[in-house]
Amino acid sequence: MTWTLRPWRMSDAGALAALLQDGRVRRMLRDGLPYPYTEADARAFLAETLASDPEEVFAFAIAQEDIPVGSLGMFRQGNIHRRTAELGYYLGPDHWGQGIGTWAVREAVQWVFARTDLLRIFAEPFAENHASCRVLEKAGFQLEGVLRQNAVKDGRVLDMKMYARCRGENDPQPVL
Repeated sequence: MTWTLRPWRMSDAGALAALLQDGRVRRMLRDGLPYPYTEADARAFLAETLASDPEEVFAFAIAQEDIPVGSLGMFRQGNIHRRTAELGYYLGPDHWGQGIGTWAVREAVQWVFARTDLLRIFAEPFAENHASCRVLEKAGFQLEGVLRQNAVKDGRVLDMKMYARCRGENDPQPVL
């Protein structure tokens, strides 16, 4: 099977809408996504993403045979954190547990470090999202701490974990 990280396209709207309709995916994402998530919502997201500054937003479709099955984005922070980016990602449930998330995170981090001045990439998964924490650990991220009572999701107060990877840590040459 051929996996790729590639830029999003407007023609991906249907696949993106299907991914974000799945409650299993939405359960571990931040709030703010419309529900139901329609193709119109996907087109609006894609238009905004494609118009974003390519030095500020690094957005990829995780694709199998060129069909999006997940999403990965890194978002440059501002002010004194301008050389830091936040990482977010998700996969459709049919692709969980196959090493795809780890592969995608490794590839994207290598790509961004090779092409930008970023020094640090961080992610803040919910502490109970053990699979996402494991993806980050396998991709070379270090656990820096637990952010206690850091989020309210579906009426529940949740801890989050702070993971980070800095430039030069486990960075072979990119293969994208």
